[in-house]
Amino acid sequence: MKVGFIGLGNMGHAMARNLRAAGHELAVFNRTREKAETLRQQGARVADSPAEAARGAEVVFSMLADDPAVEEVVFGGSGLLAGQGQGAIHVSSSTISVALSDRLAEAHAKAGQRYVSAPVFGRPDAAEAKQLWVLAAGARADVERCRPLLEALGRGLTVLGEKASAANVVKLSGNFLIASMMEALGESFALTRKSGIEPKVFLEVFQSVFARSPIFERYATLIAQEQYVPAGFKLRLGLKDVKLALQAGDSLSVPMPLASLLRDHFLEGVARGKGDIDWSALGALAAERAGLDEK
Repeated sequence: MKVGFIGLGNMGHAMARNLRAAGHELAVFNRTREKAETLRQQGARVADSPAEAARGAEVVFSMLADDPAVEEVVFGGSGLLAGQGQGAIHVSSSTISVALSDRLAEAHAKAGQRYVSAPVFGRPDAAEAKQLWVLAAGARADVERCRPLLEALGRGLTVLGEKASAANVVKLSGNFLIASMMEALGESFALTRKSGIEPKVFLEVFQSVFARSPIFERYATLIAQEQYVPAGFKLRLGLKDVKLALQAGDSLSVPMPLASLLRDHFLEGVARGKGDIDWSALGALAAERAGLDEK
C-alpha cells in the first residue's frame, strides 16, 4: 500500500520502519528532518510537509506527542487534512484526548476522508521488536482496510467498534492503570527500603509472587534500580495522559480519585525538574517523600 507516516520520534520511527520492512511504499515527514534520513536509506520518500506526506497515500499514520502537535499537523495550512485525498484514511496512533479524536473524525468526514483511531500499548523497545499491542476503532471497512498495516506493527490487535474515540478511551484507561501501578510500586518500594529491606530483595518477592505481566515487571525493575534515564516515556507526557483520563471521567461524571492524586504527583515531578525523565520516576518521588536519598 502507499502509506504516509508523520512523526518519527522514539515510537514513530520504529513503526514506520516496520511498515517499510513489510513492503509498503512509504512517504515520511518529521519536523526534525534528520530523523528521516535512515528511512530514506531504506527506500522511504522524505516529504517537506504533512500535506506532502499525505498526498497520494491510501493510509496516513500520525504518531505525535500530544493534542497541540496533532492539531498543528492535521489542521495547519500545509497539514494532513489539506493533502489527504478523498477516501484516504488517517490512522491516528497518538495518545490524544477523546474530544480531539471526535473532532478529527468529524473533520475527515466533512472532507470526504476516513479516520481510524489506533493508539498502541508498548515502549520504544516494543515498537522496535514489533511487540506493540494495537487498539483500533472506526468504520469496520476502514479498520479492515488498515488491518495488514496495523498487524505489521505489533503482536496483537484489538478492534473496539465503529466509534473511533473508543480506542482513545481504552488507551487512556490503560495508561491510567499503568500509572496507578507505578504509584503503588513506588510506595511499596519506599516502605520496604525505609524498613531496611534491600530493593533487590523486595523485587525478588514481587517477581515470584505478583509478576504476571511484562509491563508490571518492567516498571518494577526500573523503580527498584532507580533507572529513570533514558526515558522510554517522559513523565510530562504521563501528566498529560492522566489529565486526559480525568477529562474523560469528568465528561461522564465518573469520579477518579486516584487519577486526581496521580495528576498531582506527576505535576510535582514536573515542578521538581523530572519532566523529561521516565514516568516511572513516580518511584523516585515516593522515595523522596519518604525521606530516602536517591542513588
